[in-house]
Amino acid sequence: MKCAEENLLLYAVTDRSWLHGETLYDQVEKALKGGATMIQLREKKLDREHFIEEAREIKELCHRYHVPFIVNDDVDIAVLVDADGVHVGQSDMEALEVRSKLGPDKIIGVSAGTVEEALTAQKHGADYLGVGAVFPTSSKDDADAVSYDTLKAICKAVDIPVCAIGGISVSNVEKLSGSGICGVAVISAIFAQPDIEKAAAQLKIKTEEAIRK
Repeated sequence: MKCAEENLLLYAVTDRSWLHGETLYDQVEKALKGGATMIQLREKKLDREHFIEEAREIKELCHRYHVPFIVNDDVDIAVLVDADGVHVGQSDMEALEVRSKLGPDKIIGVSAGTVEEALTAQKHGADYLGVGAVFPTSSKDDADAVSYDTLKAICKAVDIPVCAIGGISVSNVEKLSGSGICGVAVISAIFAQPDIEKAAAQLKIKTEEAIRK
């Protein structure tokens, strides 16, 4: 499964901070019902055994909805569970090395905050870029701000799809209109909301509107 532009429209990144007694599986299914077009499993504190178990279950769920399943950072787990791809940051494994481990048919996403980082990622085989933080965010303490102008310059400089990430919500996504992005990657805008399915559906509509403008 390769990454198409439409897969990046509403890219939901998991976070177990807001489970409130639910399982992550159930919350991901709600996001998928609401129209999430790609799922990234992001686990910073889960032990390896449970991460693998969870990854396998959520991959099967994503495939039932015909949505790509991406593992955050951990290339070895992505290979082990046969995920559709992996997303790596600038401080993680280099895209070139990731490709050699994953093979030619998997999706590789790379975080970028500058035109230079974006071009390097593209050159080394990235299939898409996650660019941000475009707005202030509490999900990543180390996320540097990326201005609208830089976001637009990155979209113009590369031939691969770009999704914006960082602090994006239903109330501010329209500010990204005209930047050239294919979609948005969000955490709290979906998973911190009281009605996950409804939040995903509303944000998808708003994002489509913003991209069309």
